[in-house]
Parts: sequence; structure tokens; C-alpha cells
Amino acid sequence: MRNLILEGAKAMGIALPDGAADQFTAYHTLLVEANKVMNLTRVPDDPAEAVCRNYLDSLAPLAVPGLMDGAKTLCDVGAGAGFPGIPLSIACPGIRVTLMDSLGKRVAFLNDVIAQLGLNAEAVHMRAEEAARLPEYRDAFDRVTARAVAALPALCELALPLVKPGGRFIAYKGPSLDEELNDAAAVISRLNAGQAACTVVSIPERDWDHRLCVIRKNGVTPKSFPRKPGEAARHPILR
Repeated sequence: MRNLILEGAKAMGIALPDGAADQFTAYHTLLVEANKVMNLTRVPDDPAEAVCRNYLDSLAPLAVPGLMDGAKTLCDVGAGAGFPGIPLSIACPGIRVTLMDSLGKRVAFLNDVIAQLGLNAEAVHMRAEEAARLPEYRDAFDRVTARAVAALPALCELALPLVKPGGRFIAYKGPSLDEELNDAAAVISRLNAGQAACTVVSIPERDWDHRLCVIRKNGVTPKSFPRKPGEAARHPILR
């Protein structure tokens, strides 16, 4: 697995810091063991698929020139088993990563991983809608990420209030992105964000239609956002 990670990252043009491949291997071991009792995520039996699907996929923003330049803080919304927040923390030790999840057992697992790997990160047990009402999280992060969390209209309402003006929200998406972007145009505008830029990122040896949707935050979050927990998913702003 160590060699698969190193070779895959190199093929994507990503330079990993010393020791990162060993940290990825240790993370994978912790994930496999925890998954036996927690059902955190599907862990492919094939190491090559696990590396591509979970680890290299998570590192996709690092393959986009300039996307992570200058970032000192990052929040991963709906962190789940730690994708993409843990891989990004391993690859970017200079960025303080906050992993945010609403399920306590996942947060406990993530904090255990962080402690064992010595990462510059923390996991917090919180919903994004609640966090964005607190001054330490509202308009606070240089980058905010989300992977496999929700459709883009709801996702923008969860994530953009956490992004500082001038920062960027990075959504990991697939072939449905074009349709989701049309649906999300209204809420993106209302949250003082700019036009989305979409980039296709290739994962070595895979033919997935994998895209990153990058949205720049232009101004502070309006006082009316975010709405109550669950409201964005139940009643997304479409116009």
C-alpha cells in the first residue's frame, strides 16, 4: 500500500512530505479495524482500489495548480470516516484541519486517528448549521471541503457560511455536477459567493468522472444563514 500511495500521488503531480506514505498505511489499518465494529465506510478488499477510491481521490485538490496555495485552515464538513480531511491533513501538515461530523462515534474515531498519527487536526462533534452560528467557525476557514455529503444546493448552504471571504469551498462531485450547479446558482448568489469553477481530476488507473467544484466566497455570510438544522436538505433554495 505504501508504494501504491507514493506512485499514485506522483502520477497526479503531488509531492507528499516525508513519512506521509507510512501515515496513510497506519490510517488504513486503523480504518479497517474500526470498520469491523462501527461500519464507518466501505473499505475495498483490493489495496489498489482502496488507495484510489479513498486516499488519492481525497488528495484531488492538490493536483489542481494553485488551489491550496496560501491555505492555513481547512474544515471538512460531514467528515465521516475521514475523507478527504485526514488524507489532506497527512499531505499538508502546515494546514490546520478541522473535521466536522454530527455522529459522536465517528468523531471519537477521527480524534483517535489524529492522535495516533500526530496530525495537525481536530475532530468536532457538530452540525455545520450549528457551527456556522458560532464566531470561531463562522466565516473562519481558508478552505472548506465536502465529499459525498449532499446535493450541491443543500451542500452550499452547509459549507459556504464556514468559508472566510476570499476563501474557497471545494465540493467533490461526479457526473451529476452540471445539473446540480444549475440548481445551486440561487443559493450560491445569496451566500455572497462567486461563480463556480469546475475541474476534472484524473485518478491513476481509474476511469471515474471525478470533478471538483470550487466556489470562491466574496463576502461575509448574510445574517439569515444558515437556516435551522435540516432545513437546507428539506427545502433547498432553488431560486
